[in-house]
Amino acid sequence: MAEDTYSYTRLAPFMEGAQENYIDLLTKQVGRAPGSEIKDADGNVIGTVPTLGELGPKVSPQNILTREAQQLAATQAGLGELTFDPVTGAITGIGAGTGVAGYQPFLDQAEQYQTDAAGFSGPSAYQQFMSPYQKDVIDTTLAEFDIQAAKGAQGTAADAIAAGAFGGGREGVRRAEYGAASDRNRAGTQAKLLQEGFTQANQLANQAFNQQMNLGGFSRNLASLQPSLAASGIQTLGAAGTGALAYDQALLDAEQQRNQLAYNEPLSRLNAFGSGIASQLSGAPTTTTTTSLGGAGSVSPLSSALSAGLSAYGLGSIFGGNA
Repeated sequence: MAEDTYSYTRLAPFMEGAQENYIDLLTKQVGRAPGSEIKDADGNVIGTVPTLGELGPKVSPQNILTREAQQLAATQAGLGELTFDPVTGAITGIGAGTGVAGYQPFLDQAEQYQTDAAGFSGPSAYQQFMSPYQKDVIDTTLAEFDIQAAKGAQGTAADAIAAGAFGGGREGVRRAEYGAASDRNRAGTQAKLLQEGFTQANQLANQAFNQQMNLGGFSRNLASLQPSLAASGIQTLGAAGTGALAYDQALLDAEQQRNQLAYNEPLSRLNAFGSGIASQLSGAPTTTTTTSLGGAGSVSPLSSALSAGLSAYGLGSIFGGNA
């Protein structure tokens, strides 16, 4: 009569226990959803699993230095006040500006100086620099001259009387010569005073013209220099803002890495546990059990036990030798 038998092989009990423990731990870790509570063996909450927001990447918002650099650049271009997102610091709007670049006021000033300088040139430019007291000076000087000339004429008459020639032709000639010389001297004095006033006024007009032109040139130089100065300030602020931004970003990246480590650390330990179990499977002892369902020639229980023992531990284990 044919025999009906079946057999099955099992790992050693300690390996089966390790696998069961691993599956239990893995099941628990899978249940640790981001943001969920962490509980101890007694059910007490001892922490919280990092959320997806904490595990994911973050971008540092714009800092005050960067925003100021952006505002300076906008103002330099003639734009208005910038508005920023309170969370990210990104530009959300630009106000109405003057439309005038930062250097334009200096160009306008240079043009005004040039316009003013035009008023200090031309044939009549000296007039606005003539001293208001010049006429008084000339009138006073000529009046004094006339007084002295009259005294001189009296002296001429006295000389004629002393010479016994008063009223004669020689006195008349002398008086005429004195009068002509006096008139020439008077006219020369007046012309000299007028010339001095004109020369001084003309010099002042020329000086004012040069001053205005120099100021215009200075303003044009400022207009050409202003963009580079503004750019330097913007660049300095921007560089400081970029450095601060990089530092803030590094802090956020470090925080993200810490959260990821906190989330992955239990899984890492569990993976190491699973790898250790897997490495032991190839050399782990097994037990093979063969069971007979009856019939002639069936294997006795003792034979089954011996067969299982030999399969699990080898002949050497039974007789004290090496497996």
